[in-house]
Amino acid sequence: MATDALTAADFYATPCGAMVARLLRERLGTLWPSLAGQSVLGLGYAAPYLRLWREQARRCIALTPAQMTPVRWPAGLPNLSCAGQEDALPFPDLCFDRVLLLHGLEAAEHARRLLREVWRVLKDDGHLLVVAPNRRGMWAYVESTPFGHGQPYSAGQIGRLLNASLFRVERRDAALFVPPVRLRPALRSARLLENGARRMLPPAMAGLTITEAVKDLYAALPVRAKPHRRITFAEAA
Repeated sequence: MATDALTAADFYATPCGAMVARLLRERLGTLWPSLAGQSVLGLGYAAPYLRLWREQARRCIALTPAQMTPVRWPAGLPNLSCAGQEDALPFPDLCFDRVLLLHGLEAAEHARRLLREVWRVLKDDGHLLVVAPNRRGMWAYVESTPFGHGQPYSAGQIGRLLNASLFRVERRDAALFVPPVRLRPALRSARLLENGARRMLPPAMAGLTITEAVKDLYAALPVRAKPHRRITFAEAA
């Protein structure tokens, strides 16, 4: 991830960034088509995507980790953004139905602590959507985009990290099959190229990996201690 959210905001203000936001919003809207009446948290730099649900959700908040410069959101409207420590989110337990983690996992100083905090603030039936740069995709190696900074992940690595953080993976998706180009003809044809590449290429070749997970409540239950068998030794006569 870029060193701060302002750099990411500058990227999304470019034609290339607008193309990325458009393509990724389409995938996120397919996965979560309606969040009416739900509480939604965007964690990392999720502002360009929270607009999908801001009007329908009961509550929609953007949180930027403290190591990144916070950005006000939404522009021209009452502020719905804040900053906080990634391992101590400023929210009570069980307060969000959905959490979108985007431009966050790859920038996390302590990924497991961050995910455990997400587990804490999610309701028991809540869903987490993790979007991260794919380590096998081209976008993870282009430093002029936010995806070229931080730690890229494969789908398998994210799955193992989520399992270790008491989440259960429900489904996987991918986005940004198009290469990171800035030529205007390619940007105008991006949707057509993306759809064609999606049909021809495996998800492992995409620029972003998308993972949806739910809280694994049974994994958090303490294991019952095994009874100890007392062994006595008779003294020698």
